[in-house]
Amino acid sequence: MQVPFLDLQGEYQLLGDDIRTAVLEVLASGSYILGPKGRQLEQDLAAYVGTKHALGVANGTDALLLTLEALGIGLGDEVITTPFTFFATAEVIASTGATPVFVDIDPATYNLDPNLLEAAITARTKAVLLVHLFGQVADMEKIQSIAAACNVPVIEDACQAMGASYQGKKAGSFGIAGCFSFFPTKNLGGFGDGGLITTDDDDLAHKIIGLRNHGSYEKYVHVQLGLNSRLDELQAAVLSVKFKVLDAWNEKRRALAQRYTRHLQGIVQTPAVAPDREHIYHQYSIESPQRDTLAAHLQAKGIATGIYYPIPLHLQQVFSPLGHCAGDFPVSEAAARRILALPIHPLLTEVQQDYVIEAIRESAGDRS
Repeated sequence: MQVPFLDLQGEYQLLGDDIRTAVLEVLASGSYILGPKGRQLEQDLAAYVGTKHALGVANGTDALLLTLEALGIGLGDEVITTPFTFFATAEVIASTGATPVFVDIDPATYNLDPNLLEAAITARTKAVLLVHLFGQVADMEKIQSIAAACNVPVIEDACQAMGASYQGKKAGSFGIAGCFSFFPTKNLGGFGDGGLITTDDDDLAHKIIGLRNHGSYEKYVHVQLGLNSRLDELQAAVLSVKFKVLDAWNEKRRALAQRYTRHLQGIVQTPAVAPDREHIYHQYSIESPQRDTLAAHLQAKGIATGIYYPIPLHLQQVFSPLGHCAGDFPVSEAAARRILALPIHPLLTEVQQDYVIEAIRESAGDRS
């Protein structure tokens, strides 16, 4: 049996008629950039997340970068973040001229450990850029309390967390801004790159509207340096169709995750869900001290897996000038050695999942 990590072709088979209709409407309209499809999607996602504004941009990386630039963060500033995430989170900090300051993660949730946050804040700290990793919201109550006491804004990297919630509030509605990615593999993914920034801050939203359009609010009048970072109408059309099934597909992921956990507990370390969270399982990541052996065994069985993330950011070559070395962030480093993501997507069948579970038990020597 072959078990793919994702089934984007299968998703298209289900939604293809509606997607083709929406795309053809765009093609016939002659409006391809900053048009009605994009505006409607922004309104729908603002209402869904629970913020006043939702602004489409070209990708999730730009969402992060534009937010930092709109906050005026630059050379000499520090931004606190996690070393256990996709490279873009720290990349955008360095791209502004600021310094990424890493804080280790909670071993259960893989999110930034709030107990280590206060000690990392200095007079140069201009923001906390946290990540809702794998689709579970970070401990926002503790993080926001510490950040507010130090007058430091919180930015949510919610690129993996569209639809996740904490105490009834959606990811992207807690900090001064939430940043999302519509990369095709995301729970809400397009047919190319795309991103979104959510915020309740009118001034920040106004700045981002200009920054995403070459620093311009009026044609050929540029008041600042910006980017060409706009969500195009074709992607908005695709996303508007897929948004209609987002909650149902997230619920399917939760059901699959619960089933994995029920059958794999005691065999490998299964993901923990913290109280008051609604996890959307962008990834279902287990831990095993024999991770590489297990991954090879699953591959031989035709089961696709992924490793997120094999090299923590503080050990990436490009960040060597920061002076970090192995051992500086031990929880992140341990996770990087042990973590393995299993197939989880809305079209995964129980037969396929049983095959994955049995293969893991077989690798661990468990025949029960």
